[in-house]
Amino acid sequence: MAMGLILIGATSCKQPKKETETKSEEVVEEVKEEIIEVKSIKFSMEPKSDSNVGGEVTFTEENGNVIMKASLTGLTEGEHAIHIHEKADCSSADGKSTGGHWNPTFQPHAKWGAEGGYHKGDIGNFVADAEGNATVDFATNEWCIGCDDETKNIVGKAVIVHQGVDDYTSQPSGAAGARVACTGIIQ
Repeated sequence: MAMGLILIGATSCKQPKKETETKSEEVVEEVKEEIIEVKSIKFSMEPKSDSNVGGEVTFTEENGNVIMKASLTGLTEGEHAIHIHEKADCSSADGKSTGGHWNPTFQPHAKWGAEGGYHKGDIGNFVADAEGNATVDFATNEWCIGCDDETKNIVGKAVIVHQGVDDYTSQPSGAAGARVACTGIIQ
């Protein structure tokens, strides 16, 4: 009789183990971690053309998009233009050492996204408040930070803030007026 009890006990101990093994085999998952590379560069704006315009510009690249955020001060109230220019050279007093708008695809000047083409540097207009402050938020997948595609790479370029408004039609620069602030982008 004692022998029968031992066998029953041994049998009941083995049964749950078998169920546990089966369940653990069913719950096999592979988890992949996605590595996201983020690049970010930040620059201070330098006043030009006897202005008091200052501020900061940050470019952040993540998942194939570049986001530009600019915080500006010292502007006159109203609308102003902002562009990327072809050379990261803010050495001249009037900002003209930056050259023209960055236009690696040789398109006419226009509003960003225009059907007939536009410069890769044609960011557009923004509005400064009564205290002369403004922010600009812009994002695109047509730029990159330090990539091998020269039609997208913003490294070696400059950001220019203009005194006036971009009319989106005058060639080659939209008649936006004096260059009142400049920042070079990685040289």
